[in-house]
Amino acid sequence: MNFNPSKIAGDFPVLSRKINGAPIVYLDSTASSLKPLAVIEEIDRYYRELSVNIFRGVYNLSEEATALYENARQTAADFIGASSASEIVFTRNATESLNLLAASLTKKLAAGSGIVSTVMEHHANIVPWQVAAGEKDFTLSFVDIDENGKLDLADLRKKINKKTAVFTFTYVSNVLGTINPVREIISQIKKINSKIIIIVDAAQAVPHMPLNVQDLGADFMVFSSHKMCGPTGIGVLWGKQHLLEMLPPYQTGGEMIREVRLDSSTYNESPYKFEAGTPHIAGAMGLAAAMKYLQGKGLDKIRQHEIKLTAYALEKLKSIENVAIYGPEKAENRGGVIAFNLKGVHPHDVAQILNSENICIRSGHHCAMPLHTRLNIGSSCRASFYLYNSEKDVDALLQGLKNTAKFFLKKRC
Repeated sequence: MNFNPSKIAGDFPVLSRKINGAPIVYLDSTASSLKPLAVIEEIDRYYRELSVNIFRGVYNLSEEATALYENARQTAADFIGASSASEIVFTRNATESLNLLAASLTKKLAAGSGIVSTVMEHHANIVPWQVAAGEKDFTLSFVDIDENGKLDLADLRKKINKKTAVFTFTYVSNVLGTINPVREIISQIKKINSKIIIIVDAAQAVPHMPLNVQDLGADFMVFSSHKMCGPTGIGVLWGKQHLLEMLPPYQTGGEMIREVRLDSSTYNESPYKFEAGTPHIAGAMGLAAAMKYLQGKGLDKIRQHEIKLTAYALEKLKSIENVAIYGPEKAENRGGVIAFNLKGVHPHDVAQILNSENICIRSGHHCAMPLHTRLNIGSSCRASFYLYNSEKDVDALLQGLKNTAKFFLKKRC
């Protein structure tokens, strides 16, 4: 069956809205994706039919909710190819997953250990490690990129050594769209230091392409629900079982304990020791529904659709005078995201003019200020595509940019 984005768009209620009588052109899925009706209905089902807490009740409603929550954990494990559902920890988002690792993992590191990341990271994969390094005697360094927006692998090999304890990096840049060769990078690094812990920020990868954590060779991987058609407020930390068991809990309180006395406590097993308090039960159910929805559409088909759409957008953008595009030239080497600037026009002004035509893009530094500094720009415009976007959306963007250029040209005259 052919992949039909126009038909798929019908699954997303918000796209049926009109503002000032005109349809919405949504090109900001890298920030947060839209939600299909199947996900909305599943969240609604929890609150309408259950609306109770899990684990702690022996009555039918609680047991049913508990089963659905744990089924969601298994769905997440299957979605990324984890060997066991117990390797899935539910968090608030990828950001909290990374903060959990930075706080818990660094408690196990020896003084003088090295932590390495890259300049293309989201702030969520920079700031937690800065805090950890500042509190303890760790070194923190960052791998550079080349002029094509790809990781400088020669610089990577220089930065990794026997003292490096952690390497944490993104699978897909949320600005450049660069798809890093994760498997090859991990293989190279492990040859230099077999004991290094490798963390992959896959927030921009898991929603868009099929992947298997066991195949990648990473030790931990994080991603968010809201970027993959699921609800906000829930994310996933995947980790190898023996490493999760090694880590101390990130937060303490109810449910993450086995036994509490006034003078001491013992903790539950993983993953429960990382899920203190009442979790986002409806969110887990919604995330599971989102994963099933994406599987139904086919992750491989979604990826091919995004490549085709990104190639079309790159070609069209290059035809507009004074547009600067950042990141790899070929669509095959990037995710469905394009950062660009219209020379002489501030990104916020571009976004504001496009908004007047109901075209939704992102403008700013996209939580990647060090990367923008490396690119020698203060901010950028960013258009991103997903399974519900079509060439018609790209055409609207291009016409909007042409209108923006004309508006500012006349203003200067």
